[in-house]
Parts: sequence; structure tokens; C-alpha cells
Amino acid sequence: MAKFTHLHVHSHYSLLDGLTKIDDLLNRLEELKMDSCALTDHGVLYGAVEFYKKAVKKRIKPIIGSEIYLARNRMIEKRPNIDDLRYHLVLLVKDDEGYKNLVKLISRAHLEGFYYKPRIDEELLSEHASGLIALSGCLKGKIPQLILADKLNTAKETAFKYQKMFGKDNFYLEIQDHPNIKEQKKVNKALINFSKELNIPLVATNDVHYLKREDAEAQDILMLINTGAKPDDPERLTIKTDDFSLKSQIEMAEGFKEIPQAIENTQKIVEMCNFKFKLGEIKLPTFETPEGKTPDEYLKELCQQGMEKHKTHIENKKEAEERLDYELSVISQTGFAPYFLIVQDFVKFAKENRIVVGPGRGSVGGSIVAYFLDITEVNPLKHNLLFERFLSVAESYFITKEDFGIYD
Repeated sequence: MAKFTHLHVHSHYSLLDGLTKIDDLLNRLEELKMDSCALTDHGVLYGAVEFYKKAVKKRIKPIIGSEIYLARNRMIEKRPNIDDLRYHLVLLVKDDEGYKNLVKLISRAHLEGFYYKPRIDEELLSEHASGLIALSGCLKGKIPQLILADKLNTAKETAFKYQKMFGKDNFYLEIQDHPNIKEQKKVNKALINFSKELNIPLVATNDVHYLKREDAEAQDILMLINTGAKPDDPERLTIKTDDFSLKSQIEMAEGFKEIPQAIENTQKIVEMCNFKFKLGEIKLPTFETPEGKTPDEYLKELCQQGMEKHKTHIENKKEAEERLDYELSVISQTGFAPYFLIVQDFVKFAKENRIVVGPGRGSVGGSIVAYFLDITEVNPLKHNLLFERFLSVAESYFITKEDFGIYD
């Protein structure tokens, strides 16, 4: 029997649409002896870090992804009864570049494209397709929707466009085994034909929204809350018509016994997805320095300017210079120069724009660098304050904005 991995899975982070909690999902994967799985919540990455950390602990390979919402037109258009319709598309992260691109897509979907749901459009997608694997999605995907509208040529053209957008090995036509849904049969048949004609691989998924078949009722209640529909409304949105549980490998293999390559391709995707979170590391934004100077060089330059500005408050210039050189050497060794530059930048902006900033708090008062940068207003030499309380090479730690006396 060919090995199978679920690549289209929703957790409770698909708000009011997915039932499964991360711990329960991973426990069920263990029961089913599955050693890899993707998390593809609707339009968000809320559960990505939790899923990754807990999956790694259980020695289950985590694949980070999202089922994004794709605007039918441009994402900036928000017309009633027109732009509230959208497509679905599954994106899976292959590597660091793919994760960065997915974060950019989802961020802009919320900040710029939000209309009922966070949406992107194909133009933005094409700009950030690198490092991602795309699956054509459920029946709400663009290609399936075109098939159901009997626009087969347009559907085929769209499939070819996506293959070109993501790369030959990074786009898959997604088929699902839901025999009670007549639309699924029609879509599957067309997708299989497209696969042969266009040489685009198929991949099997189950669009998981809950763990076991008996959970369908509880999941349906979530959808009722989500949509505000009445239980007896025959037109309401529901997935009770078929099984959207976390099926076993045997069940999935049986459902696709006529198309075994769709099962096998799940493993090809698993092998390509090797993104790893680098947790616990210091990650600072890049601070652009002028004229190609390094952060350390630019920090020293600003401090020298600050020392000149504060010279009337410096009793012993030599002592101040020695203290400055010492602090800059510690900051350089611990790699915090960019952070000091970032903090001085927004404190400077605040002061220039009449935004109240405190004189400094606690241990930061011991830093002459912070004083010369106007982050603080306390001369540590005058009050014999220790820099080591703030930062030292022996026990360096991540300085927070609170250490500079800055609060949300």
C-alpha cells in the first residue's frame, strides 16, 4: 500500500469552520501511524507555530500552509454582491523563501484585500509564488468552479497558468473522494483529463475539517454559528453530506485505488517541503544605514554626535570616551547595534512629533550609548550607574522595549 499524507487539513484556527484542536490532531495522526501532515487553515497562519512545535516533539513532520481566499477580480475591489464571492487555493511552504512569501500574501490579504474574508488576487500571488507548492483546492477552487460552470477551456487555461506561475513541479490538481457529492464526481473527471492533457500531476486530499466521522454533527453546528443559517434550510452551507474526517491511509488508498499516483504524489510533496522554524533566535529588522556603513559604525557615529551635543553635561571627557568605547564594544559583541538604532529612530520620531516618551527606566539608565542617542535623559556617569546591569557579554539577553522604558 502506498504511503499517504494529509495535505489539506483545517484546525480550530479556521475559525467556526474547523473543529480539530492541534493536540487532538497530532494524537490522531499517531493513532493512524502517520508521520507527516500539513496544516492549511483558511486565510491565516494562527496555528503554524503551535502545530510545528508540537508535531516535531511527536516526530511528525509538519508542513506549514494555508487555504487562501482568492479574489475573483482584484483584491482592492470591494463591491457588494460581487466581490464577496471568492475562490479557494491551497498553498504549502517548501522552504524559507516560501514561508516569507506566504506571510506576505496573508498579511496583505488582511491589510489590503479584506472583504468579508482576507483575500489576495492572482497578480499578487504571481509576485510571491516562489518557494510554494499550490494545490487547486476544493470545489470552491477557481478551476473546479470553472469546471462546474462548464467552462472547460478556461479551466484548462487556468491550470496551465498556475503551473507556469508556481513551476512544473509545484502545482497539483487536487482531487477528493466524496462520492455523495455529485459536483465532486464531475470535477474529478475533468481534473483527471486535464492531468493527462497538460501533464499536471494529481494529488489526493480529504479537506479535513474534523477528526472522526462522528464529529460531523459538532462541526456542522460550528458552520451554523458561522453562517447564521437555520438547521432546516435546504440551501445552507454544510459538509454533512460526506466524510471530511482525518481518514486513515487505508481509507484514502481505497478511495483512490483507480488513481494510485494521486496518493503517491502526497509523498513527493512531503519530500519537497522542508521548512523549519528557527525558534528562540534573535531576529531583528534590518536597519538601513547611510553610505554603506555597518550598524556598528553608524551607531558609533551617532553616539559621537550625541556626545558633542551633551558636552556641557560631561564633566570628564576622557572618562566619557572610555565608557562609550567600552559600551560600543559590548554592543558589537552581542550584536545589538541594529536594535539600538531601531529604538533611537522611533524615539527620535516620537520626540519630534510631540509624542510623550519617558526619560528612561531601570537598567537602561546605566547606558551612556542610550544617553547620547537621546533614548534616555539620564547621564549614567553623573550618577555612577552600571552599564552591566543593562547588558554584558557574559550574560547577554534579548533586550526588550520595556528595558528602554517604552510600553504599549
